[in-house]
Parts: sequence; C-alpha cells; structure tokens
Amino acid sequence: ANIKSRGKKKTSKAEKLRLQKEEEERRLKEEEEARLQAQQEEAARLEKERIEQEQKAKLEAKDQERRESELAELHSLEQKFLSAEQWKTDYRACAKWEHYLTCDGSPDPTVLQEINTFMSLWREDQNEDIQLVMEKGELVLNLIEKLQFLLLDTPPNEITEKETVQYQESILELRNLLHQKYNGATEHLLRTANMYEDSETGNMQAVIKNKNVTFCIWANLKKKVRFKNHVFCDAQHGFDLPKSLAVSSVAVRILHTRYDHVSPLWLQCQSVPKLEVLDSKELTQHSKDNVEEPEEEEKKAREEPNMPSEEEACSDRKKSAVSFKENRSSVAYINETTEEETQMKSEILVITSQGPDPLMQEEMNDKEAVITDENIVDLQRFVPVGGVYHIDALQLPPQVKQIKDWSMVELRGLGLEVYPYPPEEAEDATHPPIQITLRLSDDVMYFEDPVIARWDPAGQQWRTDGISNITYERQEKSVTFEMAAFYTIALLQDAHLNLPYQAWELRPTGLDEALLLVTTVFAAVQVQIKGNQCMLSSVVVEEKEVLSHVTGKWISPLGLRAVLKKAGVNIFPGEHSPKYVSVNRKAPLAEVKAYQQMALVASAFAFAWSKWNLEAGQEQVVFKISEHLKADSVKDWSLYMFNGQKAQKLKITETSEAFSEELEEDSEFHSTLYHMLKDIASKEAIHKVETASFLFVDVVYQLLLAMRVLTYS
Repeated sequence: ANIKSRGKKKTSKAEKLRLQKEEEERRLKEEEEARLQAQQEEAARLEKERIEQEQKAKLEAKDQERRESELAELHSLEQKFLSAEQWKTDYRACAKWEHYLTCDGSPDPTVLQEINTFMSLWREDQNEDIQLVMEKGELVLNLIEKLQFLLLDTPPNEITEKETVQYQESILELRNLLHQKYNGATEHLLRTANMYEDSETGNMQAVIKNKNVTFCIWANLKKKVRFKNHVFCDAQHGFDLPKSLAVSSVAVRILHTRYDHVSPLWLQCQSVPKLEVLDSKELTQHSKDNVEEPEEEEKKAREEPNMPSEEEACSDRKKSAVSFKENRSSVAYINETTEEETQMKSEILVITSQGPDPLMQEEMNDKEAVITDENIVDLQRFVPVGGVYHIDALQLPPQVKQIKDWSMVELRGLGLEVYPYPPEEAEDATHPPIQITLRLSDDVMYFEDPVIARWDPAGQQWRTDGISNITYERQEKSVTFEMAAFYTIALLQDAHLNLPYQAWELRPTGLDEALLLVTTVFAAVQVQIKGNQCMLSSVVVEEKEVLSHVTGKWISPLGLRAVLKKAGVNIFPGEHSPKYVSVNRKAPLAEVKAYQQMALVASAFAFAWSKWNLEAGQEQVVFKISEHLKADSVKDWSLYMFNGQKAQKLKITETSEAFSEELEEDSEFHSTLYHMLKDIASKEAIHKVETASFLFVDVVYQLLLAMRVLTYS
C-alpha cells in the first residue's frame, strides 16, 4: 500500500511537470502568434497608410495638374465682383445726377455752397413754431443720413480726404444747428406756457412728437410744493423734483431724440472691419520663388489703396486679372495670372487699409487710450441704444400778456436759459437728487438691463457717476433713477451680446434669391436677399416676433446693418470685437476666399454652420453644404473643408465621434469650392451658378463679410 501511494505521488509530480511544460509551450505559442499577428497588423496598417499616402499624393498631383484651369474658370466667375463694383460706381454717379434733376429745393449735402446756404437761411429764419422746426428737422436728419451713408459706402478711390473732412464737418454743423433750433422752439413754447395750462394743477404740460423726436415740457406756473412730480401722459416719462425747485420759476424739458447726435462721430461712421490677408503661407511661398514681383505688388497695394487708372483697369481686365475692391470693408484682390506666376501659386489677397480720416484721427487716438477711470463708458464695448434723452431745468421766460386785442411779451434776447441746479453758490451743501422715470422705446430691444450714462461735455464722453438708485422694469419697459444734476442721458447696451452666433444657414429660395438665418443667444434673425437688396424678414425673441417697424423693407446691406444696430440687435462684429468676444480665429486667406466662393455658388447651394469648424484649426474652415434647388428646408448635408486653396469633402458627419480630415470615399481635392461642388452637382445647379446675377452674388458676399459667420460662431 505504501509503495502504491509513493507511485501515485511520483506520477502526480510527473503529471504536474508535464502540464507545466504544456502550459509554457502554449503560452509561448500564443505569444508568438500574437507577435506575428501584431507584425501582420502593423504591416497591413503601414501598407494601408502607404496606399492612402499614394492615393493622396495622386489626388494632390491631379489637383495640381488641373489647378491652373480651375483657377481660370473661377476667375471668369469672379468677374461678377468686378461687374458689381462697376455697377455700384455708375449707380452712385447716377444718384448724384438724379438729385440734380429733381430740383426739389433740398440742398445736395455734398456741395459745400448748397449746404452752407441752406444752414445760413435757416439760422436767419425767425419762425420758431415747434411743428415747423420739427418738419425742417426731418430734412436735416435726412441730409445727415445721406452724408453718413456716403462716408461709409464710397470706396476710397472715389472720395478725397478733403471731401471726407468736409462731409464730417457738415454733419457736425447740421447737428448743432438742429439742436439750436429745438432750443429756440422750446423757448417760443415756454413764452406761451399759460396756453397749455393743465386744469388740475394749473401748471403747463405739453407732449409734442413725431417719428424722430418727442418734446415733453412742463412749466411750474403755480409753484406749489405738492405738484413737484409729474408724468407726461402721452410719453410716460416722468420726474420728481426736489422741494427747492417746486417753488421756483422753473421749466423741465425731457427731449428724446431717437437718434444720437451726442456721441463722437466715429461711433456712427464705423465701417465693416478690414481683413488683413498679407501674412498667408502662400505669400511667403511665392516670395521665396520669386522675390521681386510679389514684394513689389504687396508694397504697391499697401501704398496705393486706390483703383488703377482707366488704362490699367482695361489692360487688367484683358489679362482676366481680378482686382475688385469691396466698399470700404475693402477686400482688394490682386491676381495677376501670367502662366508662370499661376504655376507658382501666386494668388495674393491684399487688403486696402484706409488711414483714419483726419477729423476722426484725434477722436480715434483718444479712443485707443486705455480707459482707466471706471466711470467712463468704453464705447468700443457699450453703445447707446434707443437714442438720447436731453433732460434740462430751464428758466421760465416772461409770459405773453393779453391786453385788450394785443399780445405783449418782454423779450430779453438771451435765448433759452438753464436753471442752475444744484445752485452754484452752495457747493458744499448736499442737494437732494432729481428722480427721473423714462419709458423705453418699443422700437428697440434691450436684452439685458441697460447701462445708464450721462454725457460729460467737458471730457466728451459718457459717464456713469452722478446716477444712482436705478430700477429697471422689464415688463413695463421703463427705468427709474436719481441724478445729482440735470444731464443728457443715454441707455447703453453691450455691443457684443449677440456674438458669437450659435448657428447660421444660407440657402437659395429662388432665382437670385436667398435666405440668411442667424441664431444668437437672444434672437433668431432672418434676412431675405434678392437682386441687389436685402430685407429683414423677421427677428424672433423668446418665440415672439419683434421690431415689426423695420421688417419687410428692402434695403442695402449697409442699411440693414444700420437698422439692426439702431434697434439693439447687433450681429455685426467690429474692429475691436475680438477683445470682447471669444473668437474662433481663422486665417484671413481661408475666410475671405470662402465668403467669395460661397457667394458665387449661393444661387444653387445651401451652406450651414458645423461644430467641426471649431476643431479644424486656424488655417481651414469647415461647413455643411447641400445642393438646394427647391424652396424648402435642407435635408441632406455633407461636410466640406476649405483653406482658400484646396477644398475637400469630409468622410465624417456632424454626429461623428471625433474630427478627422479623412476624405469621403471616391472624392478628390479641388483648388476651388466651385469645382469641388461641380463633382456632385446637377447640370441645373451649375447652370444656376453660371447665370446668377452679379448683384445677388455681391450682396451675399457683403453680408457674409459683415457678419463673419466662419469666425464668430
């Protein structure tokens, strides 16, 4: 039995060793298999990569081969931009001539003699009837608007420095004259205050308004303390006076102008910011190949932001060179296409940078200075919305007396006199504040509580000190505050509330018609484009349509910008916006060319925002595109990437896990977006692109350039 058990032990020991050995062999075999498999996989991966690289190299070579012919085709399409520039130049000349022919008695604001005669005649005119002054005021506002539009719309080559300064000076003089006339009319009204006596209080109250201004005037005829506060029924503005004023010969005027003639002029005359495209890779590449020409070209373009002379322009066109200039947003695109240069990828995008105008220069210098006083409003960040409220305490002039059939009044010839408050003699004593309630305009959107500021004439700036106890009633659309003295007040809003955009879409809706949709944190804005005009078709805030007074009117892109800004819906980034908005920076070469080429094909293709644009890096832009010939919503989007020189269709979709630059199966690279789309497009779509009106193409381009959807979303 003992021997048996020993035998068992031996066998089990031998068994164990055998099993261990087998286990070891199996492990080694598995390791070897895994190593071989990894090797095979690595080889397969390398092979796949090699094939992909080969494939990519082939596609790039193919793209390079046809680059020249593709660019030539694109240039013939880009002639549309030249045609648009020419059309706009002719239109400006025609508008001037038409003004001359109408002879309607209104002066041409660009002719100094005419505008000066108009102003001196009105200065001498003694008729101070408030209704007449307001009517004439409409004409003055019209003249100012024309001059501002000219300053913004005229390309640098069509306006001299002298004219620019002249227009700015005329604007300032017209502003001053209008305000003087308003003061004259106020004085005239106050002399006959007893005609407007209120039966309840015995004091005068009047509200006189038109679409541009509202005069609210109250005169303290009875000097009773219990009538120290008042609400103007028609305007719903009101005030509560300190007791000392309630027993004085004082009048209170709240003059609301729906425009802003107080802020510095540069605020009204801000053009679309320029895109600097001089530092592109392509440019350095080209200067290496051929040092002299592009350097010269670039230097010339920087030094002479003017259009070529007629002769040059003609010869340029013969060479099919594209050299178009955008109106003051000015992207000038210089593209000499001799064969040799085309091979060297010599497209150069140059931006004409207009130096600031002399009159604005000083203001600009002040504005560039860093604002250290926190009471001074930074006008690059906050802008007045809803006009300006001039709130004044005035001396009550001698009243008209009726003696039999005669009306007699003592004339002092001092004009409208301010009633000093707080009184100058007692500087140390504290004086109770004036309480003011303003009913805000329905024509304006305040998305957040506005900043209330007073105009400081000495420092020529808006300030927030001297104003306290502010309460903003969102439902009633009113604001109540206290102020230490009588001030000119503005309500300011952050200019960048609606930036960056959350989404955007551009889609064709018919022949030379399209719809541009922009969604921001607060609002959804729809703009229709047709021919050479655009129309604000709707602004939706919290599911309600707003601003009905400005929707449904056909205007120019510049007009649209002005209308939306005035209404407090700013979707147009400015030169300094990157300081206040987190910007998805893109190389100007990619961005500008994308807008140009999007505009060229916008008659047949829809474009939209893609989340991958953020991840694609600075050198390239990514957006969704779909051929779109029927006027309904877009269903089938594909993703495309473009860097200004190379377009490709991406394999990923909007819902993919991660970003990848991998090409869509069976697709190729192309030098232009147009040719990339030509691969998949129907004949009908390409025909639409080729026959699209140059004015339509130009308006789409101007809007894209003004909204910068690829950077600010």
